[in-house]
Amino acid sequence: MNTYIIIDDEPIAHEIIEEYCNMLPLLKLEKNCYNAKEAILFLNENTIDFMFLDINMPKLSGLDFLRTLTNPPKVIITTAYEEFAVEGFELSVNDYLLKPFSFDRLMKAINKVIINDDFSLKNEIIKGGTETDKFFVKGDKKHYYIDANEILFIEAYGNYTKLFLKNEMIISHEKISYYETFLESKGFIRTHKSFMVALDKIRLIEGNRIRIEQHNIPIGLTYKSTISKLYNN
Repeated sequence: MNTYIIIDDEPIAHEIIEEYCNMLPLLKLEKNCYNAKEAILFLNENTIDFMFLDINMPKLSGLDFLRTLTNPPKVIITTAYEEFAVEGFELSVNDYLLKPFSFDRLMKAINKVIINDDFSLKNEIIKGGTETDKFFVKGDKKHYYIDANEILFIEAYGNYTKLFLKNEMIISHEKISYYETFLESKGFIRTHKSFMVALDKIRLIEGNRIRIEQHNIPIGLTYKSTISKLYNN
């Protein structure tokens, strides 16, 4: 059994990580810490195999907390701020996850810190028998738990983003580039500076537009050659 703790000041972050880790075998959550002080007190009395660590926390940041530890456990950074990646790796963290991260990405990070070198989460049976592409989206003072496979397309909306699903539309508090980083690997493609679509949801391509159900999505000039490769084999 591999033990871990979560250090993050946002309760929703704990929920997401716990949800994902509960789908994996041989992992045991030892403590939920909501600030660095709680984590220090726990680690002074206990030993764990690895920890999920947020950077942006009040009073003492995650990286400053890490510097106080003389013999830290393995570390997976979880943060919305990519600019601290270099500094994190200088502190020998094992992986750096940008929020929102998918289950698949978290699983890859855990594979880097797992204690048993012969054990690979990728080869284990996960609940339900398949990996999930579900992730949380923050919007309108709510956190939506959605499946990437249910998204038809995404539209930039100023500093926000509209996620169009089959039966609803969710306004996310993140920019479209935030989703592009991990959705491209799940069958999404940018068609315009303000749009990206799910390839398997495309009904037809005509002129400078893509049809998905009742929606017409524009094709920007910059992306036209990329889109044409979809049908010009």
